[in-house]
Amino acid sequence: MIEAAGRRFKRDGIDSSGISALMKDSGLTNGAFYRHFTSKDDLAATAVADQLRTQNASIVAQAAPGRVGLARIVRWYPSARHRDSSDDCCPSAALLDEIRRRHDPTRQACTEGVLMVIDGIAARLAPDDPLPARTRALSAYTMTAGTLQLSVALADQRLADELLEQGIHNALTLGVEDEHARTAA
Repeated sequence: MIEAAGRRFKRDGIDSSGISALMKDSGLTNGAFYRHFTSKDDLAATAVADQLRTQNASIVAQAAPGRVGLARIVRWYPSARHRDSSDDCCPSAALLDEIRRRHDPTRQACTEGVLMVIDGIAARLAPDDPLPARTRALSAYTMTAGTLQLSVALADQRLADELLEQGIHNALTLGVEDEHARTAA
């Protein structure tokens, strides 16, 4: 139910997804919904948390330490495959405009999930001391999420692809330049 809701929310939006459609996607009845959730907002918070947890576990936590890991994360996140599949897209890129208008539980789930991803990126950048790498992780996440979100909105496919490539380049350059500055100091 949570997985199906996450896919539908990213595809159609939270507000446009009715409980009947969400339950139909899950192969369940409306009555089953209320045995698990108090409201659609409760399900939205759970789905956003689940999507970010899954993203972190399947991509960020699996990345190698250092620049190699950063490159894997950055090349995966703002990719054409990720952009073109609303079912696989990150809730940060697909739902930011709606999440900001949700009740606190959904916004809190997003906050906690984003922090988990950022801390995971920082741990890849500096496994022995991730706290100083947190600023670079924040920058990389912000740059890639913004790149992906803008790319999704463009009608010009060539421009959207160019934007993705430039966003990847910028995020990787940021990580490498900051790494060189840190080791030179």
